[in-house]
Amino acid sequence: MSSGRPPNPWLPRPTPVAGPAGEPDPPADAAARPRPAAVRPQAGLAAEPASAGPGFRSLPVDAPNPPWWWVGCHGGAGVSTLVAAVPGGRDAERAWPLPPDRRTNRVVLVARTNSDGLHAAQDAARQWAAGRVPGVTVLGLAAVADAPGRLPRPLAALLHLVGGGVPRLWVVPWIDALRLGRPLPAAMPKGLRTLEAELGLLRVELSGGS
Repeated sequence: MSSGRPPNPWLPRPTPVAGPAGEPDPPADAAARPRPAAVRPQAGLAAEPASAGPGFRSLPVDAPNPPWWWVGCHGGAGVSTLVAAVPGGRDAERAWPLPPDRRTNRVVLVARTNSDGLHAAQDAARQWAAGRVPGVTVLGLAAVADAPGRLPRPLAALLHLVGGGVPRLWVVPWIDALRLGRPLPAAMPKGLRTLEAELGLLRVELSGGS
């Protein structure tokens, strides 16, 4: 009998594979479509140079243990906006938060949808996939719109490719109010609502709530 609860997005997927690099360019709305996704580091993948991707920060024993950490892949990624909009996570200050013990830190990568931002996210995903980030589980990538409107085809293709290297891809649309220095609107756009709902489910699961 069904419990009526939404499916847990953090359960392992049946056939995870990494997104292929040689596929044809998808249409501009491809980020919203079903896609292959990597759900764990991939043995044998060559590690990226140490200069590529976020740095590393070893947390002290008494460090907070939030449901997830936001890791900005570059400056201006939009972490502050997400911290304010989606309660529960903490800003890891553009570094992988390495746990001090055997616990696991969960991470949401954050990047803008411009070329530099998506390449920075790709570097971070490669670090994780290569097994260079011990004690960290990547939940997914929050791709924050860098401009209003649809992504140009080359950026949509790059987002599709980068999104295939992480378990989940959330696309946070452009919010005019933030550009004008106003608070977040009460009726948040769909992409942000989806992010809030799925991470909220994780928060409830970890707290043992029903």
